[in-house]
Amino acid sequence: MVVLGRRTQAPKPLSRSQIVDDDSDSASDSEYGDVSCEECGSGDSPAELLLCDGCNCNRGYHLFCLRPILVHVPKGKWFGPCCSKNKKPKSFPLHQTKISDFFRIKRSAESLQKINQDNRKRRRRASSLVMSKKKRRLLPFSPTEDHTRRMQQMASLATALTATGTKFSNELTYRPRMAPRSANCAALEQGGMQVLLKEDIETLNLCKSMMDRGECPPLMVVFDPQEGFTVEADKFIRDLTIITEYAGDVDYLKNRENDDGDSMMTLLSAANPSKSLVICPDKHGNIARFVNGINNHTPDGRKKQNLKCVRYDVNGESRVLLIANRDIPKGERLYYDYNGYENEYPTEHFV
Repeated sequence: MVVLGRRTQAPKPLSRSQIVDDDSDSASDSEYGDVSCEECGSGDSPAELLLCDGCNCNRGYHLFCLRPILVHVPKGKWFGPCCSKNKKPKSFPLHQTKISDFFRIKRSAESLQKINQDNRKRRRRASSLVMSKKKRRLLPFSPTEDHTRRMQQMASLATALTATGTKFSNELTYRPRMAPRSANCAALEQGGMQVLLKEDIETLNLCKSMMDRGECPPLMVVFDPQEGFTVEADKFIRDLTIITEYAGDVDYLKNRENDDGDSMMTLLSAANPSKSLVICPDKHGNIARFVNGINNHTPDGRKKQNLKCVRYDVNGESRVLLIANRDIPKGERLYYDYNGYENEYPTEHFV
């Protein structure tokens, strides 16, 4: 089975010779025997040495030497830094109407302000009550109070989604010729799935309703030349806070065995592999796809983890939540373990 870049279960990358089109593979291997990486100068690890497809170029770059790194060998033509026209992404306009349209927010600024005040009062009362009864209940995120700052946060996400050609969706989406909603049955999970308790479902629904009204999580998406798009806490976040749900198109794993996306997430790992499902955020998605993974191979990498990725049975359906696993100070970047289940995602070269 070959599933490229699936979070919590991903294969080792294919060599370029396995996937390059026949037309572009007419040159003999001997022509490229002396190619070395433009970044490190080494010709080692040839299976991970990409050749730029720019006109008369053929410069080499290791997957792990690129910044941001590539997790796997891309399909089709690939252009290295020498020939790429990619620049820092253009910022989404900080305009309330454009942001509201992008995220399909229909409330006015005045009504948003009033709802914010009411919800903050209700969340304070509810949180104190829940925490007094049981200390392990999930918490709703607490939006930034300043309306302008929230617009900046949403504009940063819109910038990243626009740059990656992704349409915003905060839900699991079911498309024609992909897996139907009826296929998402948590009871099919091999070994069973943790059931989200009623109180936590109410918290999850509160988070969803806040997002629908334009009250986003206090997060900022930034572009880093080393890591690409990544997510920072823009406000102190408490342990056990729901950060976001992993959203995107739901498809059968068997349909994505040769997919070149690096953001697929396991949704359902069924005893019958033909019924296993993945979330594909390349066409429709939210901020979850931009949260980076830790390097599982170094102590410093593991120390970065401040989120956990958990699959829950929510009213009979599988859902994937990103949850704070400790207090997170403002300005800290968010990371979780991409290898939460099968320990096969290639993270050894992650920053």
